[in-house]
Amino acid sequence: MEHGSKVRVLLVDDNFMVRQTMRDILQPHPDIEVVGEASDGQEAFACVGMLQPAVVVMDMNMRKMDGIRATRSIKAEYPHVLVLGYSADPKDYNVSAMQQVGAFEVLQKDEAMKDLYGAIQRGVASIQ
Repeated sequence: MEHGSKVRVLLVDDNFMVRQTMRDILQPHPDIEVVGEASDGQEAFACVGMLQPAVVVMDMNMRKMDGIRATRSIKAEYPHVLVLGYSADPKDYNVSAMQQVGAFEVLQKDEAMKDLYGAIQRGVASIQ
């Protein structure tokens, strides 16, 4: 990632209000650009191809295609894309599965809301 460029972020959650809250949290940060939103894993995979985000903020528990399956698909096709996973109820086996398919970090949903910007920065720093 070039110095001075904005980090392109895709928000993925089946709840519109959660996506809006995340967008509101990230909006004041001039080095972040929310390039899109998706409401399930299938939509997220399609959006990654079209929007080319650097980071995908991915809910683990969604209908149609969950975050674990979506992350596996995204990382297989776009290995350079960072995935930050989160869940309201992150059971150990889900956290482990999410990390095994390529998420750089997995947060509890309330932590994600408090530390969303910091988590994205940690992910970006890990590839520089």
